[in-house]
Amino acid sequence: MEQLKILYSQHFGRPCSQCEALPASGSNRQYFRLYDKDRSTVIGVVGTSQEENQAFCYLSGHFALRRLPVPEVLCVSDDGMRYLQTDLGTQSLYDALKGGRDAGGRYNSLERQLLRRTVAALPDMQIRGARNLDFSRCYPQPEMDTTNVLFDLNYFKYLFLKTADVDFHEMKLEASFQLMSRDIANIQGTAFMYRDFQARNVMLDAQGNPHFIDFQGGRKGPVQYDLASFLWQASAHYSDELREELIGVYLDNLKHYTEVNEYVFRKDLQLCVLFRTLQVLGAYGYRGFYQRKQHFIDSIPPAIDNLRKLLQGGHCPYPYLNEVLTQLVELPRFAPKAEPPVQRADGYRITTVNPYKAHPTDGPATFSKYDGKGPLVVKVFSFSYRKGIPSDESGNGGGYVFDCRSTHNPGRYEPYKKLTGLDEPVIRFLEDDGEILTFLDSVYKLADAHVRRYIQRGFTSLMFCFGCTGGQHRSVYSAEHLALHLHEKFGLEIHVCHREQQISKILPAR
Repeated sequence: MEQLKILYSQHFGRPCSQCEALPASGSNRQYFRLYDKDRSTVIGVVGTSQEENQAFCYLSGHFALRRLPVPEVLCVSDDGMRYLQTDLGTQSLYDALKGGRDAGGRYNSLERQLLRRTVAALPDMQIRGARNLDFSRCYPQPEMDTTNVLFDLNYFKYLFLKTADVDFHEMKLEASFQLMSRDIANIQGTAFMYRDFQARNVMLDAQGNPHFIDFQGGRKGPVQYDLASFLWQASAHYSDELREELIGVYLDNLKHYTEVNEYVFRKDLQLCVLFRTLQVLGAYGYRGFYQRKQHFIDSIPPAIDNLRKLLQGGHCPYPYLNEVLTQLVELPRFAPKAEPPVQRADGYRITTVNPYKAHPTDGPATFSKYDGKGPLVVKVFSFSYRKGIPSDESGNGGGYVFDCRSTHNPGRYEPYKKLTGLDEPVIRFLEDDGEILTFLDSVYKLADAHVRRYIQRGFTSLMFCFGCTGGQHRSVYSAEHLALHLHEKFGLEIHVCHREQQISKILPAR
């Protein structure tokens, strides 16, 4: 810490007023926040490897030239063991997703928006970041090859599989590892592979835009690996539906840079998911079983659950490895536990986490999405009464129109004027006030009854519109929450359009 203070003084020409240690991460690197007298801050980093520090500093400078959202390295000590970088704040994506993670994977609209923004930005990092990048300066090697893959697989074997007391034939398992390493190395990989792309390594600015840190282990490799790392993060509990949505967002942005054969992409993605799952289990074995770090011990059961689902889906194409992994997930110590339904506040009510079941008060969900003439598609709009009610392009003449103007308007107050009903401060204002929750209580009851009847009669289109003065706050909040309510309860395809914000999205049917 004292040497960081000296480095700070040398760079800024004045001493720092305060230096505080930040919580330790999974690596042995140490992070500190250094304050100026005006309370402006920078981050000080103390590494254990000069080569790793050099890799980070080079990559940071290169990415900054590509205008990617990364911290700027301000100065480096003479011995290369310490450096200062710009401070990207205190809010990580991991912290922002705590509510959904603690609720077993029930993420609200704001959290899903943050996830979409992060995944949408990943191809920029991978493809633009790789342009003119000198991969020879990556640490500890320039690309992910068979040696790299075999190292991680053996890390899993010795630090997790053997520790779990699983019996296996060394040569047969090694043969499976050789095949797997060859197949992964053969995935086309000319992009920058972040390698440890996870929510803890994403920082959010005041607008919720993602910025990327801790990419010092990156190298040339397949883009699918980073997507696998992010979407199959053990503790995140992302549902299959949410993963599919985020894969779609990723592919839409990847296609800005290159042609994509989706069948091949998804096949290679599943292989990377399997490899990444084994790699993290090896890390959890070391950090958890040997170093006794509780976070990693707690991460083992969800990682095993991920592996179990992969095997059940037939995503391990290596027969002997499949046999060994099946033996692993069937060990009594890793048996899935029956968890009580996790609940989470959502608007005016408490809902169960499992979105595939009907609301608890409804009894069994016996209806079918595909009765009659076809599946029902629901359209939900927000709009400004000043600009007229949205037209119904289905030819049915429109549907429900709800007037939100009787409820307390956050747009009357300066802090909220530039925000919308999708932003957390506005959401908090409306929910703390409570008027809109009472309003939506009645809307939900009416909408639920109407949707059930439309499904029974085989109708294919239903429209709900919410209007307020500017189409910015109350109507956006109401439309967003009705859409999520109907999607979670009935599994329908929902088209959402915030007309005045020029935002549209589709929640796919389940």
